[in-house]
Order: sequence, then structure tokens, then C-alpha cells
Amino acid sequence: LMRYYIIAGEASGDLHAANLVKELSKLDNHAQFRGWGGDKMELEGVELVRHYRELAFMGFTEVIMNLRTILKNIEVCKKDILDFHPDVLILVDYPGFNLRIASFAKEKGIRVFYYISPQVWAWKQSRVYAIRKNVERMFVILPFEKDFYSRFVYAVDFVGHPLLDALEERKKNIPARKEFLEKNSLPDKPVIAVLPGSRNQEIRAMLPLMQQIRKDFPEYEFIVAGAPSLSINYYQQVLPGKNLRVLENQTYDLLSHSVAALVTSGTATLETALLGIPEVVCYKGGRLSYMIARALVKIRFISLVNLIMDREVVCELIQDELNVTRLKEELKAILEPLQAEKMKNDFRQLRQKLGGSGASVKAASLMYAYLNEPVD
Repeated sequence: LMRYYIIAGEASGDLHAANLVKELSKLDNHAQFRGWGGDKMELEGVELVRHYRELAFMGFTEVIMNLRTILKNIEVCKKDILDFHPDVLILVDYPGFNLRIASFAKEKGIRVFYYISPQVWAWKQSRVYAIRKNVERMFVILPFEKDFYSRFVYAVDFVGHPLLDALEERKKNIPARKEFLEKNSLPDKPVIAVLPGSRNQEIRAMLPLMQQIRKDFPEYEFIVAGAPSLSINYYQQVLPGKNLRVLENQTYDLLSHSVAALVTSGTATLETALLGIPEVVCYKGGRLSYMIARALVKIRFISLVNLIMDREVVCELIQDELNVTRLKEELKAILEPLQAEKMKNDFRQLRQKLGGSGASVKAASLMYAYLNEPVD
């Protein structure tokens, strides 16, 4: 009987961990799963200790303010792992928490696999040494990560990006345009999707700006993608009296029926690109958090789209650049047919670079194989 302990700290981690568990269960019929994550993992049979909603803090200042909670969670997690006696600990992204747990597990002689590498290539490259020391196997999802790790003499497995699978799965259920408009009582106008992020701090910083340019595009319908963890009322509070249109739990459908999107930096920028929707990438953090990040970050771009393509495919409006004038200009630009077509072309190349579908299957079979071969 193989026992797996899995930790994912946010919505995208929950999705990819759930798909991984689904594939591991096919290979290992008697597997037992326990861990930290969300509803999707629970649906696949993971016994949840804590929901990621209790874990999601971002930015330096926010983390400091919630330090006590974070430290308490780490202690609870360590104790729970020891009580469960897993054969393997599988960590999914979420480095601030997971790397501490990795070090603890290694000390206790528990095997540690890591699925979806922390973005150590962007900043805190020193974390690579901790990973090399405490993580037996790393499974990466971005093509350039394999080369990055090899510079530190650490061999990793590139399994492709799990988003491609998630999108294929979702595509089967996307309603026709007419049905989508009727279901949500929307007028028959071209749609611009507004994705202000999934965390409270992001939404408060992004949404008012994204909303302000609505009046300059009267022939388009601006629709906000509601984050799964927040209620519609929350959006109304951020912008009272602005008659916002917010759709809950329909981000894929919304994007699929949009002509363009304004997207807060994060995994959503990649999802939008893989769906072939022209986008402007936006980011604004707390001033202090941003200044610290600026000093530490070692990369030219913040969006995964540009990082993977290693050139500017989508425009990134960061911090002071993210203002009404620039946002208006850039949205206007990607609504031009020629510009839109050029971007869609780049997105097709991006898809190829990501190595096609099957990431969850590939990761699960490698993990299962490693678990069943003798350890050195």
C-alpha cells in the first residue's frame, strides 16, 4: 500500500495536483492520498488536512503580516506528515512553504518529489542548492527549466505543461457563443475579458484601472472573470455602483468567447495565450513589495508567455506603466486585426514549445517508476 502526501498552496496547484493524483491512482490502485490543497484534489480522493484558502498570502509585506499563521501551518503540516508516514512527499510549486517542508522531510528520511518547479530562475537562485540537497526528483513544466537546472549540475525531468491537458479537457464543455450569451443574459457585443487576479490584494489594485477604460470602448462588453474563492459581492465592494458584470467560475468559457483580454500577471497570462486570445499583461504590487522584488528579480519579463518565447510577444504594463493611457493604447492595438493575428501566430509557436499534451500522465508514470525502483 503506497502512501502519498501532496501539498499545493493555490488554485492552479490544486488543479494540477488533482490531475496528477488522477493519473497516479490509475497506476497504483491501492494508493492512499493525504495533503493540503483544494476542492479538485478532494474530488480525486485526497484526504484534505487544510484548504489552500488558508494559505494564500502574497508579496513581502503581506507575508510578514501573516507570519504567525504561516509558521503555525508549517508546524501542523510537519506533525501531520509524521503521523501519516508517507512513502513519498509530493510538493507542487508554492516554494515559501514547500521548501521548508522538503528540508524537514529529507531530515526524517522521507522521499521528496517536486512537481512544477518554483520560479528559482527568476529570483532566489540560491534556492537551487536547497532543492538539490532536499529534493530527490524535480519534474519541470517549462522547457527552459531543464537547461537552467543543468547549470547547477542537477538533472530534472521535463514533462510538458499540464495546462495543455486542462485546456483540452475544458474545450469539450465550452458552450456555443449564443448559448453562452443567453445563459449569462449578455448583449450580443464583442467581449473583452477582464482577469484582475485571484487574490484580494491583486484585485483591489487591478480592477479599478481595468474598469476605467471601459467607457473608451463602448462597442465592447467588458466582463470580469470571478475568482473561485471570492464572491460576486466582493467585486461590488471593490467598485461600488459601477454595474460590473462578473461571471463566476466561467473563466475558460469567457476567454473562449472574447476578442481580447486584460490579464493580471500569473498563470492566467499563459492560459489566455494557449486559448489564442490576444492580451495585455498587467501588474501592480504594493510599492514596497514591488521595490524589493525589482531589486531581486533576474529576468527580463514577468509573463510566462514572453519568458518561454524569450522575446516580447505580449505587452507587459508593470507598476507605473500600468495607467489608464497606456492600458487604453495597448488594448486598442491588440484589437487591430493585423496585430491580433500576429499575436495569435506567436501563441501557436508557444504551444509547440510547451511540448504538447500529456504532462500529468508523463509526470505520474515517471514518479511511479522512480518509487518502484531501488533507491541508491
